[in-house]
Amino acid sequence: MKTVFHSAASRGYADHGWLKTSHTFSFASYRNPARDHFGVLRVLNDDWIAGGTGFGKHPHDNMEIVTIPLSGALEHQDSMGNQEVLRMGEVQAMSAGTGLVHSEYNASKTEPCSLLQIWIFPERRDVEPRYEQRFYDLAALDQEWHAVVNPLGQGDAMPIHQQAWFSLTRMKAGTTRSYATKRSGNGVYFFVIEGSALIAGQALEVRDGIALSEAPEASVEALTSCFILAIDMPLMLPAVA
Repeated sequence: MKTVFHSAASRGYADHGWLKTSHTFSFASYRNPARDHFGVLRVLNDDWIAGGTGFGKHPHDNMEIVTIPLSGALEHQDSMGNQEVLRMGEVQAMSAGTGLVHSEYNASKTEPCSLLQIWIFPERRDVEPRYEQRFYDLAALDQEWHAVVNPLGQGDAMPIHQQAWFSLTRMKAGTTRSYATKRSGNGVYFFVIEGSALIAGQALEVRDGIALSEAPEASVEALTSCFILAIDMPLMLPAVA
């Protein structure tokens, strides 16, 4: 097993007033050659957006984008005609493919919202853009690693164009839950959203992350009550990323 630990404090950070954002991987003005990506995981941004503000219309192409709201509500509009509000308990999966334009605004004029936005290199380029959002089963998170996103055509989670699985779990202090890699050769990136945990022998606090490779299975022990994201994906970049 190979591991790379990323403490929350080691992330890139920017404070734009209306937006406070931390970057696990190189993004915008944060450039770290050692942290350009982990396998096909390109971006993991931890955003706080003030009330009445947000990201105006901007383009994306050839990227799989997953958004997980953590508090408040996010209003989404795009060039495919979608106009939705995304809340805690939901996940959004969007394939940018041949290209789309969208905007993301805090749905409240007064209360802040926070979210994780994650970009994955697709397994093939120039697919037809698509958009979906779903509530996930909160009760299931207390019992297991609950997949909310998975490869196109597999299972009942939202599909993306990559051999990647996004799973969430919640654990009580003192409990242990193993995670089995979904596909031979994949790596797993664990991100502690809330609480603290011991993952593959490494202690992680809130917003810490750890990248695992050559690990068919990993043990996760909750040091406190915790909420954890696991991103299971190929380690090799597509031929044209």
